[in-house]
Amino acid sequence: MDKKILTIQDLSCVGQCSLTVALPILSAYGVETCVLPTAVLSNHTMFKQWSYLDLTPEVDNIYKNWSANGFKFDVFLLGYLGKASLMDLSERAFNEFSEEGALVIIDPVFADNGKLYGGFDMEYVKGMARLIRRADIILPNLTEACFLTGIEYKTEYDRAYVEEVLAALSKLTGAVAVVTGVELGGKIGEAIKRGDKISYVMGEKLPKSSHGTGDIFASVFTAEYLAGKSLEEAADKASVFVQDCLRATQPEHFYGVVFEKILKSKQKD
Repeated sequence: MDKKILTIQDLSCVGQCSLTVALPILSAYGVETCVLPTAVLSNHTMFKQWSYLDLTPEVDNIYKNWSANGFKFDVFLLGYLGKASLMDLSERAFNEFSEEGALVIIDPVFADNGKLYGGFDMEYVKGMARLIRRADIILPNLTEACFLTGIEYKTEYDRAYVEEVLAALSKLTGAVAVVTGVELGGKIGEAIKRGDKISYVMGEKLPKSSHGTGDIFASVFTAEYLAGKSLEEAADKASVFVQDCLRATQPEHFYGVVFEKILKSKQKD
């Protein structure tokens, strides 16, 4: 039976991130994709100004109608939430709308480069540390993994440090941990811990990064994993996809990457 996925994150009317990334990518992979938009922004926050409409007050009404219609989902993909109350609402979705054996994938999205994003505090981090206990797979970057575990973030480290972080994550949650943005030996990639097994998926480190690439990684990883790829294969496919997007994006396109062109070319392969 085909999988039906619910992705919970915000919607930026302009800018390639969150739902405007997840919905087309997952759909292009043939996954029936349903959405719970947590907020509507005029554009994402890399622009000089933006508007923000909080949709949290509408979620209860949405859930009421989903219950009446008997909707259930096989997979949940959580991206940017931004509010502690949305963690509770996400757990409610797991409780009320899960098919038997539903898969929960959580990308924490609250920090990078050693710092919390604006608007987040340690109370939010504590809430996320609780929420990931409900996950089957988590996709934190190294900064987020350090905040979640209380381990000091370092810019220079070795495999022993990465595996200390992975071990600490395992104490927080039984979920598979796919830690992104791990840099070792001049390469960048993912460190994956499933049970006692640790593996690495490393690739070329490009001289640039961009807004929305984490959302792209999470979407492609999820789609590839649902298509039957192993954790390592899914991570590799997602990493290569992001790299291709970065290479194809011109400097003047400052607010995201041209994932649409790469998605189109992948569908021809």
